[in-house]
Amino acid sequence: MAAQLVMYEEEFHRINAVCDRLTKDANAKVVFLVDKNGQLIAAAGQTHNIDTTSLASLTAGNVAAMGGLAKLIGENEFPNQFHEGAKDSLYMTLVGGRVVLVVIFDNRTSLGLVRLRIKKASDELEKIFVALNARQSAPGAGSPFAEISDADIDNLFSE
Repeated sequence: MAAQLVMYEEEFHRINAVCDRLTKDANAKVVFLVDKNGQLIAAAGQTHNIDTTSLASLTAGNVAAMGGLAKLIGENEFPNQFHEGAKDSLYMTLVGGRVVLVVIFDNRTSLGLVRLRIKKASDELEKIFVALNARQSAPGAGSPFAEISDADIDNLFSE
């Protein structure tokens, strides 16, 4: 199981902006970003009628199952998956080996446009996660007190 993902506000806003832009640029109904543990990281678009908790869990389960199938046939993983339905389709791609970008779309757009836009968004998201990992690896980053300064402590105990 992968380590728990720690998100900072700055990266959270950047991730949400990428998801919002992808929803518009791909003319998608919904965009989700889910970690491989099944935790929803971000959602954009028409999410009001979707059980996001179930979607996140099932996405992670699907990626794990497809990873098992990939290994059975000698592949490391299947980084992209496409599922076509009667009304809606779903395209998933792995980002940085740690998170899954999910796009739900209908016939108002095309698979080609979705794939083109998801590639750009994946590249942007990967850069954000590389920066996030570097930030978490910084000395003291794991400590809950890393962002508290001596001045903060003095202010807390002063009258």
